[in-house]
Amino acid sequence: MRAILYRECGAADDVLKVVDLRRPEPGVGDVLVRMTASGVNPHDVKKRSGWLGGAPPADGIVPHSDGAGFVEAAGPGVDPEFEGRRVFLCGAGPMRGTAAEYCVVPASHVFDLPDGLSDAEGASLGVPAFTAWLCTLADGSVAGDTILVHGGSGSVGRVVVEMAAWNGATVIATAGSAARALIPKAKGASHVLNYRADDVAEAVLDLTGGRGVDRIVDIDLAANMATNIRAIADHGLICSYSSTSNREPVLPYYGFALKGVSLTFIQASKMRPADRARAGRTIMALLHLEKIKPDVASIVSFGDCAAAHALVESGDAGANVVIRTD
Repeated sequence: MRAILYRECGAADDVLKVVDLRRPEPGVGDVLVRMTASGVNPHDVKKRSGWLGGAPPADGIVPHSDGAGFVEAAGPGVDPEFEGRRVFLCGAGPMRGTAAEYCVVPASHVFDLPDGLSDAEGASLGVPAFTAWLCTLADGSVAGDTILVHGGSGSVGRVVVEMAAWNGATVIATAGSAARALIPKAKGASHVLNYRADDVAEAVLDLTGGRGVDRIVDIDLAANMATNIRAIADHGLICSYSSTSNREPVLPYYGFALKGVSLTFIQASKMRPADRARAGRTIMALLHLEKIKPDVASIVSFGDCAAAHALVESGDAGANVVIRTD
């Protein structure tokens, strides 16, 4: 089968190669998926570039954890009725991902892709949608809460806005321009602030009568630390899924501790099986209700995987970037 592979970390143009690999076989509890599309996430480019640390194994890494396709074969212990199903994936293996014509994943990591969604939209669901669920609904209803979503126009942020608004929360989102602000507004945000021009914390306090927000969903913990301390209410919760500007931020302990704030780190690739199943049921229901809809910024050919990585790294994509694998 054709696959994208890298054997060392570095620039996408330098290390990503199209290679021929042996088609994998599903093991116990696994399914073999014939891939049609593979989603590129910021985590994928950080891993490939070396930003996350560590080096690839000698036989290299096939990148990407998200994708869409058809179940080709069911492994031992898997219901044969899985075969032929059109699915989307969340959480392919860390060494043999979805940037290939075939991918083996646990059966619990695949979910039926609704007929109304394209393959590219299906490949955009995994990490963004499951991360959004972990940030928003994993610990229960947010109805009546006020939530600040940093980066509300991003691939994760826009799904957080959709989920929170659907569940009855008041959403305050941030975006970097007037054009980008239209995205979370269309997804259900009550207020959108320009983080380049506005004093976000001051605006949040004005909007909440000085109380602050119940929850903050944060795309860059290091960059937003000072804002978060001011904007979070007593006993509030901060859900952080990245810290791109500084991978080792310094935590101003008492700024949060004196408010009794809880800080949780979100990692969709480390979901507990029960949480993955719960998240999958919620995401499927919201897809069928058309309360969430993945947005695709760009679809590139298999051989242009390096260009897809470069687009994600640039921060200019605005939505999900997908490569065709069929």
